[in-house]
Amino acid sequence: MTPSISAAPDRRRERPGTGRAAWHRWANAPTLGWLLAVALLAGAHRSVPDSGWLLTHLALLGAATNAILVYSWHFAEALLRLPVPSRRALAARLVLLNAGAAAAMAGVVLALWPAAVAGAAAVGAAAAWHGAALLVRVRKALPSRFASTIRYYLAASALLPFGAAAGALLALPGTDSAGDLHARLLLAHESINVLGWLGLSVLGTLVTLLPTMLRTRAEDSAEPVSRRALWILLAGVAATAIGALEGNRIAAAAGVLVYLAGTVVSLVPLARAVARKPPVAFAPLSAVAGLVWLVAGLSRLAWLCATARDWDALHLALGGLTPVLAAGFAAQVLVGALSYLLPVVLGGGPALVRRRTETLDAGAWLRAALANGALVLYLLPVPSTVRVAAAVVGLIALAAFVWLALRAVLARTATLAARPGPSLRSRLGSGAVGLAVLVAAVVSGVAADPSALPVAAGGTPAAGTPAAGGGAVVPTGHTTTVDVQMSGMRFVPDTVTVPAGDRLVIRLTNRDDTAHDLVLATGQDSSRVYPGQSGELDAGVVTRPVDGWCSVVGHRQMGMVFRVNTTDAPASGAPQAGAGDMPGMQHAPAAPPSASPTQHTPYSADLPPVPAGITHQVTLTVRDTVTEVAPGVEQALWTYNGTAPGPVLHGRVGDRFEVTLVNDASAGHSIDFHAGALAPDGPMRTIDPGQQLTYTFTATQPGIWMYHCSTMPMSLHIANGMFGAVVIDPPDAPPVDRQFVLVQSEQYRGAQGGIADSAKITAGTPDAVVFNGYPNQYDAAPLAVRAGERVRVWVLDAGPDRATSFHVVGAQFSSVWAEGAYRLAPGAGGAPMGASQAMDLAPAQGGFVDLSFPEAGHYPFVSHYMVDADRGAHGVFAVAAPK
Repeated sequence: MTPSISAAPDRRRERPGTGRAAWHRWANAPTLGWLLAVALLAGAHRSVPDSGWLLTHLALLGAATNAILVYSWHFAEALLRLPVPSRRALAARLVLLNAGAAAAMAGVVLALWPAAVAGAAAVGAAAAWHGAALLVRVRKALPSRFASTIRYYLAASALLPFGAAAGALLALPGTDSAGDLHARLLLAHESINVLGWLGLSVLGTLVTLLPTMLRTRAEDSAEPVSRRALWILLAGVAATAIGALEGNRIAAAAGVLVYLAGTVVSLVPLARAVARKPPVAFAPLSAVAGLVWLVAGLSRLAWLCATARDWDALHLALGGLTPVLAAGFAAQVLVGALSYLLPVVLGGGPALVRRRTETLDAGAWLRAALANGALVLYLLPVPSTVRVAAAVVGLIALAAFVWLALRAVLARTATLAARPGPSLRSRLGSGAVGLAVLVAAVVSGVAADPSALPVAAGGTPAAGTPAAGGGAVVPTGHTTTVDVQMSGMRFVPDTVTVPAGDRLVIRLTNRDDTAHDLVLATGQDSSRVYPGQSGELDAGVVTRPVDGWCSVVGHRQMGMVFRVNTTDAPASGAPQAGAGDMPGMQHAPAAPPSASPTQHTPYSADLPPVPAGITHQVTLTVRDTVTEVAPGVEQALWTYNGTAPGPVLHGRVGDRFEVTLVNDASAGHSIDFHAGALAPDGPMRTIDPGQQLTYTFTATQPGIWMYHCSTMPMSLHIANGMFGAVVIDPPDAPPVDRQFVLVQSEQYRGAQGGIADSAKITAGTPDAVVFNGYPNQYDAAPLAVRAGERVRVWVLDAGPDRATSFHVVGAQFSSVWAEGAYRLAPGAGGAPMGASQAMDLAPAQGGFVDLSFPEAGHYPFVSHYMVDADRGAHGVFAVAAPK
């Protein structure tokens, strides 16, 4: 016999104030509220930060955890056969739990880590309190056949505080940048919470609840098997969590396999019950489907732990497993259990219980087909438009349950019409309707992007689909994967090119200190990618150029835009390479759009020493040089001696410079030295490729002077790399310990591997503003000094068009010299006579600032035109302690 776990025995009178129906209306309200929040957020997720994380926690931490507290206590009342106590303490635990869950979720989404930690502590405390209360009840009770169910609840309650602690650690600042710690903590957090808290609670409950829902008796072996399985499950949770924390993925995989074995052992009696009485109503259908997804999810988790190349790869892969465990397992078991339990616990007499049950069973096979079919579609490698359609179908299935549950909870006898139960034939018909809806979802997804139609590997497509700009595009069967970094308020690279017809997968890594995302004009969305984390966007099959951008407020306006270009499509009817080709005859896929960002060698910011003597002979050779100007972005620059800026020349007042200009480039170029005063007619003339000239000048005045190409259009020649600096020391400047040179310029990038974009130059819309030719390069390779040293920073604004206001965060300038004179002069021996915070310079102006750093630390330097700092005019002084 299966014990009645639907209610406490009739002969026990409840204490005043503990009316079951009124209590369960109140106690189940948070669960339904969290589920309603899931449905609402799923429809508006793009406008909410970290919506994927929030959806998962609304369902698991909110709805499922609230239901576990309510019904574990309810089942304990039934199984232990004790008088019904006052539920005030349980009500207090529910308040503590839901307040903690809300605080934890708000703290993570709003980046308020104290709120997240406090919320996690409250959740852990509520679980521990609940376990202690259950333990007290167990010790007062007489032996019970199915007391093992209560042991599952006790074990789960003991585990949740540890899972909450792991979640609190994940919310602390800096955890995501501490190597693989974040990924290891995440696996431990998920194993304790999902496998421990949720998994144990579900498996312990279904020992008796599933046969009851099926209206059959439990197997005689169910209780002893459940008791033995508990120890296997606990060992699996412990091994998985410990393996994760120790950084041993193989040990973690072994732990998941142990847990899977315990799950299979515990499900054997339930499988016999299902075989004896197959599920027909929605409640057991949904619960059985959830258990199937649990087994599938555990198998996948073990495989991922064992085969992931590193913790970062495992971290990324866990995101794809979340729908299986959250939507497939936890959500389906939850809605199935509630569909059976709500009518029973609300009571009201047999007629009303029956009508509530019929209400929650409405469209049973239709909803089961929609929920599970949508999840299967979502997980398959289908085009993104089909995946979006599947998500909508799944959302409809969830929303239908919430609507039916609210009707059942709020209903009275008169509001629910009696109707005969559906026949098996009608149930099969509703399931067929569900399958038809899924087919319609696939069709609508393909209709939104006709190029998504699959082509058999190695086959020949029957016809092409129209591509942007005419012609025919057929899917190639290839997948092009590109790596894109989010850095300095830019996508790097910000343009990729793929063969038309290829499926494009964009792997994103956020190297910035703020969250970003990538949204394509075709509707695909990466969701938020937080600092130090990675994400992935499946753009589907690309048939035409597509624009993208970061949707975080203001980021698109600051230049975070992206472009997918396409090359010509293969001719319609041409055979496509694929898995069906003969070995050794496969056609190689097209080269990736751009190489992954390589390690950049910073331009030296140290001021070179003054050469010996007073005459300096210099050769500057103009070359066409393909150069990386940002991670993954190459441009064909025109350079002096192969770099942009060109080499820094250093001398003193009265020194003579004899410069030989050699043009080894493909077009005419010239040079103009601002450091010398002479008629420009001869030395500044344009020389053709293969020619050379000699430019001689004497430095008569101190300063940092610009040199550049003066060939028209001059703005294009400067923007494409033809500029540099000449430093002439002021005779009266006090000595310093270190000197640096920073040349600010703008990048107006053309096509990958091309020259600067004249239209951007004319419009004044630079892609980046940089120091010494590369955005943010001195963030990755800071300029090293020591506290107390006197440091001189020479700054030249090479333009061609934007001014600067040079500033060092956390420091003050003791002297400022610009354009031939001190703006803030030092006192005797270089002693400070005041302080300055910034040095402003127009294009082609220069100067220096002197400063010293009061203590060790990291001091950013920027152009205080903040939009330009965001574009890349940013670096760092790494200040060590004094010797």
